[in-house]
Amino acid sequence: MKLRATALGAVLALGIAGSAVAQDKPVHLKMGHWVPPAHPLQKAMEEWGKSVEKASKGTITFQVYPAQQLGKAPDHYDMARDGIADVTYINPGYQPGRFPIIAAGELPFLAKNGTGGSVALDRWYRKYAASEMKDVKFCLAFVHDPGALHAKKKIETPDQIKGMKIRSAHATMASFVTLLGGTNVQASAPESREVLERGVADAITFPWGSILLFKIDSVTKFHMDVTLYNTTFAWVMNKAKYDGMSAAQRK
Repeated sequence: MKLRATALGAVLALGIAGSAVAQDKPVHLKMGHWVPPAHPLQKAMEEWGKSVEKASKGTITFQVYPAQQLGKAPDHYDMARDGIADVTYINPGYQPGRFPIIAAGELPFLAKNGTGGSVALDRWYRKYAASEMKDVKFCLAFVHDPGALHAKKKIETPDQIKGMKIRSAHATMASFVTLLGGTNVQASAPESREVLERGVADAITFPWGSILLFKIDSVTKFHMDVTLYNTTFAWVMNKAKYDGMSAAQRK
């Protein structure tokens, strides 16, 4: 009789555990970014989505929307906040003055490469993210490899910046350009080639890895191979979407 009771208890326990898994409601994540589908970020997002789908036993599915399909590049933080997208890739520098703490990661000559710079930025910023990005669920922060100047004419000395129109990566680089006597042209990465092509800008601050992806090489002839600056980025998530998941799904 005792053996039968123990066996019954085990069956009930398994049934309860099974029902707990079965109660996980299906969740579909809309993941948005603003770079071209050929960008490595597209593959990274797809691989992350697949890993989450596998770990959740198929209860979490996803779809990646590249190239500003869900909204303009500067809007991606607000898109995650408002639920237009569930997970987004953001450049905080596209909204000057809104995220002054993470902007410290944009200072010139700060990081030698994107790998070490990303680790350092994420570890440092986590204690501030809850207050500065309180509208969303902060996932991670990172930087790209150092960027430099790419121009239509050769730039050899700082004084040559005076009078030039430069598409700056973010507010910090905009201040840098202004101090050197240049004029800033505001444009997101997807818009950059067009502003150079039309003559709205004479030069651009851009990382080497993005020159070919955004076809900047077709509108500039001279490039500086220097560790000039980094740009900060983050992955953020809609709070309601995250809070609506089960504990197992959030994990």
